[in-house]
Amino acid sequence: MDTLDQEIQAAAKKRARAEKAFNDADTELRQLLVRGRAEGKGPSEMARLTGFTREWVAKIAPKVDPAAAHNRLPQNPARDS
Repeated sequence: MDTLDQEIQAAAKKRARAEKAFNDADTELRQLLVRGRAEGKGPSEMARLTGFTREWVAKIAPKVDPAAAHNRLPQNPARDS
């Protein structure tokens, strides 16, 4: 294996590590945005904190309506009998 092959392998490994780090950070941020929305923070406020647009934040963490969420729960047909 020549030097170029080694450099290519090293760069590929570096990229894989960077991609994993990005995905981990992205998942953490998305979870925190959902948590913030559930705790009453608005998308504009969280957009200012993150530097992302309000629309992006609202898409990731839409407003939680407990009544609507309850209505979306699957019904148990056996229970209704």
